Formats: sequence, C-alpha cells, structure tokens
Amino acid sequence: MCGIVGYIGSKEAFPILLKGLKRLEYRGYDSAGIALLNSSLNIYKKAGKVSDLEKFTDHKHLTANIGIGHTRWATHGEPNDANAHPHLSQSGNLAIIHNGIIENYAPIKEELKKRGYVFHSDTDTEVLVNLIEEIKKQEKTTTDEAVRIALNEVVGAYAIVVIDKNDPDVLIAARKGSPLVLGIGEEEFFIASDASPIIEYTKNVIYLDDQEYAVVNRDGRYTIKTLGNVEKSHAIQKLEMSIEAIEKGGFEHFMLKEIYEQPTVIADSLRGRMNAQQGWIKMGGLTEYINRIDKAQRFIITACGTSWHSGLIGEYLIEDLARVPVEVEYASEFRYRNPIINETDVVIAISQSGETADTLAAIELAKERRALIYGICNVIGSSIARTTHAGSYTHAGPEIGVASTKAFSTQICILTLIALQMAMEKGTVPTSKIREILYELENIPKKIEEALKLDKQIQELAKIYKDSKNFLYLGRGYNFPVALEGALKLKEISYIHAEGYPAAEMKHGPIALIDEEMPVVFLATNQSAYEKIVSNVQEVKARKGKIIAVVNKGDKLIRALADHVIEVPETEEILSPLVTIVPLQLLAYHIAILRGCNVDQPRNLAKSVTVE
Repeated sequence: MCGIVGYIGSKEAFPILLKGLKRLEYRGYDSAGIALLNSSLNIYKKAGKVSDLEKFTDHKHLTANIGIGHTRWATHGEPNDANAHPHLSQSGNLAIIHNGIIENYAPIKEELKKRGYVFHSDTDTEVLVNLIEEIKKQEKTTTDEAVRIALNEVVGAYAIVVIDKNDPDVLIAARKGSPLVLGIGEEEFFIASDASPIIEYTKNVIYLDDQEYAVVNRDGRYTIKTLGNVEKSHAIQKLEMSIEAIEKGGFEHFMLKEIYEQPTVIADSLRGRMNAQQGWIKMGGLTEYINRIDKAQRFIITACGTSWHSGLIGEYLIEDLARVPVEVEYASEFRYRNPIINETDVVIAISQSGETADTLAAIELAKERRALIYGICNVIGSSIARTTHAGSYTHAGPEIGVASTKAFSTQICILTLIALQMAMEKGTVPTSKIREILYELENIPKKIEEALKLDKQIQELAKIYKDSKNFLYLGRGYNFPVALEGALKLKEISYIHAEGYPAAEMKHGPIALIDEEMPVVFLATNQSAYEKIVSNVQEVKARKGKIIAVVNKGDKLIRALADHVIEVPETEEILSPLVTIVPLQLLAYHIAILRGCNVDQPRNLAKSVTVE
C-alpha cells in the first residue's frame, strides 16, 4: 500500500525516482509525486498513474542529486493533485512523503491552525510535516531531532522520508508499522518501501526496525537511532532477488508470469526441506521449537485475504495429519475480539509481504499472551520475519501482481511440510504413508505444468462467460478453500461478483440464485466426497445452471453432467489444492483480460495492506 523511494548521491535523482515509482506501481496507488532539491525545493505531483506524472514533468527543469518520490493510496482525502505526496511545510523548507496513518492528526491540526498554519490538503501527512516544522522552530533544533520529537508525539503507523531545503546533503527516514529499506551504494543512498526500486543499483541493504530513524549523508555516512535517541547498529544484508525477477520476462502481465512460475517456485519452496527417497522433513524454524510445538494444545492460524484461504487448507492438513485442533482467524477480527490465547498455543501468522498491518497486530496480541508465534511469509527481512519466534520463508520470489497466485501455492507447501513433520514426530501417520505423500509432493511441479497446458482451453471458456454478472464456486474438503480462493481471484481482477461455498451449503441459501444465467464452478477432484459432489452437480443441472467442472483426468460421471469439463492430473487428496487452483487462476486472468481490466493493478486494491 503506497510506495516510497528516495535518493541522495552524485547521480541525477529524477530518473532513479521515476523508475523506482514504476517499480512500486504493483503496490496499488491513485496518485504520484516527486520532490527534487537543487537550489530550490520543487514538487511535481499528479492524481492518476506514474505515466501521468511523467507527462506532467516533461520539459521541466529536473536537475538534482537529491529527491523523494511517492505513490499514494488514498486514506485521508480523495485522490487529487492537492492530496498527492510529497507535501510541503508552510515555509516551503521541508518536504515529506508518508505511508501509513497518523491517528491523532485532527487535534494536532487544530493546534497548528491556532498557531497560524494554513493547510492545502485533507491529509494527515501535511499535518505531520508542519508539526515537524513547528517543533524545529520552537525547539531551535536540527531537522532530524525535530523529526524524532514529532514522531514521539504522533499515534499511528508510518514510513516517512523528509527532505530539508536548508540541508541539501541529508535525507531523514523513519518507520513504525510500515516497511522501509535503506540501500547503501558508493557514497549514495537509496530509500524505499521495498527492495524493488533498489536492486538495480545496489544489493547492500538495511531494513529499519519499528520506531527507528535513519539520517543519511551525501558523503556516505549514515546514522540509525531509536525514537528514544539511542544509536543502533545494523548488519548490512545482501539482497537475494535479481532484476529479472521483477520484470515480466516476455509475459504480457506479471500475474500470468507468476501463474506460470508456480512449478519452479514450488520446487524452490520444497528444496532442502524434504527428501522423499530418504523419508525426512527438516523445517528449520519448526525444528528449533519442536518440543513446544509437539506439546501444543491448539494451533491458531491468522491471516488476511488469500493467505487466510491457505490457512484454511492448513487447518485441514494439521488436523488431518497431526491430529491437533486448529482455528483459522481473520487477523482483523482476531485482534479486536479479545480471543482466548494460552501459553500452550501456537499461532501461525501468514502473509505474502510480511507487512500486513492486521496480521502484525494479531502477532503482537498473541505474543503478549505468551503463545509461540510461527511466521510464514515471502519477503526476506519483512516485519513478520523479524517479529515472530520462528518461521519459514516461502521462496516464491517477488510477487508483483496484486492478485496473489504463486504465494498462495508456496504457502500451502510450507503448511503441508509443517503438518507432515508434526505427524512424523507424533507418529499419527504411518511412515510409509508419509513417504508416499512426499513422493507425490515432489511430483507436484510436473502436475502443475500439465495443468498449465489447459491455458488455451480456458481462454475459450473465458470467452463464453466474460459477460456473466455472477459466479458460484463450490468444493468440499480440501477444495472448499480453493473455491473461496477461485472466487476471490475472479472478483479481484475482473470485478465480477463471485462467491465460494462448501458444496453441501449450496442448499442452505445459494441454490436460490441458480438459473440458466448462473455459471457454477465445481471442484470435483476429491475421491472421499465424490458421490456427494455428483449429487450437488445434479441439483444445479436440474435448475439449468451452467456447470464448469474441474475433475481428475478420466472422469466420466461428472463429464456426462457438466457443460464444460477441465481435467487436471490426479494427486493425493491433501495436495489437490496445488493443482485445482491453477485452472481457476487462469480462468480469472483470461476473463479479466477479455473485459479490459488491469489484471496487475486492479482498481482500489493494494498489494500490501499496511494500514487498517
């Protein structure tokens, strides 16, 4: 949500900032802007896309070696030029960019108005930059000290970068609850909300921790302190991603590229963590706390969106294999309903970005109540990776498309390995069966490759249903969460209303919606409930609904009933979500393309939801 990029050094800042903003477009935004400092501090900002900002700045004097840029996702005030970032202080000496929300901005704004400040936007960010200016004036202090004092007075979440016209050799950055990474070059620094704008220039980075601020100087010096004014030292980390990983690589869209990357990233996710031939599983984070995990009375999985759906599959896996009760909670509800959490509980927090605000808040609540926290995330150095007791990276690689695809699949892989290792430790599943599952897990990338060959068939199917107003997705057991995820993918990127349900629940309401205009997608690969699903298909057929069935290869019974059949390779039932999700991702993608939608940047959505 929102994007930050900053530069100070000897290079021209504008091209670096503009390219950085383009790299950050995937996060979701509705306006963009840049501030450049040479002899004066100039702001250029426009509602709309980065391309609109690029046109607006054409033929303008943009020479500068220091600057900041921002893509905004509206919170306070509508998307327009005035509310776009950066924001200037009243004197015009300070400029700021800001991700997050300042919750107590209203009383601060009223106090500043009494002191003669006039505001030109509806944002909390303009309030913050004027608060910094007022503190600097009243305390007669440096800008970085004024930033520190101001941030101790505000309530909320933020990642900020501040530039001072009267101190052209310094950038000041700070964070709390919103990510910020510092890139270290040769006598130059890059600041960004994630590593994608930095990787082209340096692989040496520092991830700021919550309630820390950094002061970087043009001469290559930098200082990091806490908001309590205690100097901190951070180890410089090496970025593992490559520039190719954040480019489309010949695909028309990032989403399609990421769908097709699933065989590779699943293999990456499993590599070094299991060996079917030798029959072992070694999840590093799990092994460290295995005694406590073995004794856990209950698991709580907390997540949002697609990660919540993978968590539902995790519930099935852990209960089925390890025989431990599991609850799956929306992180946004978990933190507010005063949940019962005990020291004997294990909380698994799942987030692609590792920065999801509600999930981080849920983690803090669980830690206060002394539960063991296990994180599953994709982004190395993210807040969840640093906040949890233990965890596993999914190794999905950068996921640029807002609608998650490969992250979902790799989250399922990690949850499968956790459940299997627990089952081995507890002896709840015979060793021979575990080895059988591991062999099948090793074959999953090939089976997904087979499923991807359905692409042309699904394109034709998309042409038939692109103008539908509603979709219903139905599945049982392990395929129920896949039905939820398939419906989410469709509504996220095509804007068609879609709902996922357990197939048995169809009779308890949704069946009223079914007529000859209603496409119903059945996930019918599970053998354990096959006859029940056939019965559900017959009920829809009797009401003239349009049946799209995802079945195992060679299925004859449902083929005879369905209007359209998508055959996928058969696999172990507990692994079936890894295969059945692929045609649903492709269906959503092709319908959205035919409807003229922006599949990589759907309207109103952000990749990383870092505010409530």
